[in-house]
Amino acid sequence: MNLTDRFGRRLTWAALVAWLTVAALPALAQTQTQSQAQSQNLTFEEYDPKSTLVVPEHKTPRAKFPLIDIHSHHSTMTPEYVDKLIKEMDSINLRVIVNLSGGSGERLKQVVTAMKGRYPDRFVVFANVMTNDINEPGFGQRAAARLAEDVKNGAQGLKIFKNFGMDLKYKNGDRVKVDDPEWDPIWAKCAELGIPVLIHVAEPDAFFLPIDKNNERWLELKQFPGRARPPEKYPPFETLMTERNHMLAKNPKTKFILAHMGYHGNNLERLGKLFDTYPNAYVDVAAVLAEIGRQPYTARDFFIKYQDRLIFGKDIYEPSEYTYYFRVFETRDDYIEYYRRRHAFWRMYGLYLPDEVLKKVYYKNALRLVPGMNAKQFPD
Repeated sequence: MNLTDRFGRRLTWAALVAWLTVAALPALAQTQTQSQAQSQNLTFEEYDPKSTLVVPEHKTPRAKFPLIDIHSHHSTMTPEYVDKLIKEMDSINLRVIVNLSGGSGERLKQVVTAMKGRYPDRFVVFANVMTNDINEPGFGQRAAARLAEDVKNGAQGLKIFKNFGMDLKYKNGDRVKVDDPEWDPIWAKCAELGIPVLIHVAEPDAFFLPIDKNNERWLELKQFPGRARPPEKYPPFETLMTERNHMLAKNPKTKFILAHMGYHGNNLERLGKLFDTYPNAYVDVAAVLAEIGRQPYTARDFFIKYQDRLIFGKDIYEPSEYTYYFRVFETRDDYIEYYRRRHAFWRMYGLYLPDEVLKKVYYKNALRLVPGMNAKQFPD
């Protein structure tokens, strides 16, 4: 193919490329200008900087010691699903999963059979309180009796969900408070049966604050507006904490595991005072890794001091995400990226916990609190 310029002269390929480049310059310049303009108007969600920091990294695909996850939820009960769980658990050294969504009555029996039928040592099931008869006199006593029956049928603990204290109401519109005396028979029954209560009270305190430029959970609240806890619909965070602490004080013989570090992961001094005041209080570390990892010096000291009160938990079950917990707890790595940006737009740092502390957090404390687990499958 012969190409000529406007004077009829034959063009070489080199000349043609040069001519096309010059001709395209205005368009390229315009595209570049547009790109620069767009970069000046990035939203917070779009901004995703890639770190240039070069430091040693120690990826941790398996837990150093066998692990008990005391905070997990599973509703699918097919043999195929349970077999898949076991394979995934083995790959990351997760020895026992505690399914907090056991239900009650016949549902509880079905979950126990499905999960513990072929793998009795690998799963634990907690019962739940059914509140369909909450408006009838004597609810607390009936619920306690149902719980006793659930324990006979294989439950090894009790889980209280987040609607307790916030959304759960009597038919007259009154909120069921966390320290409601109607629930005292349930807590007393747990003490009598020697089972722990894993209880979810409130939400992160940022969810109760105005959704403005100062709220560090702004992105999550924008993406999930229903997670906000405005004062016209919910009790204040401090009201829920006061009620929770009163419940702990009223029931000293009952062991309470406060979910998500009691929502004091961002204030470990406060959590330490809670531990000092209430010997029956423990916490799981589920879904608060971002809080722990951003304060490595303070958190390391805290974990060492209160090593008998902290229990491993994950909440949302996703095998690939456990490795972030292992890396924060076991290594001294710098600037670790978190896996869910709406929880943490910051980076985390390794705590490099001593082995004895790791063992307590990973399995020893759970073995001490939850009856019926086979301790022989764990190191001494």
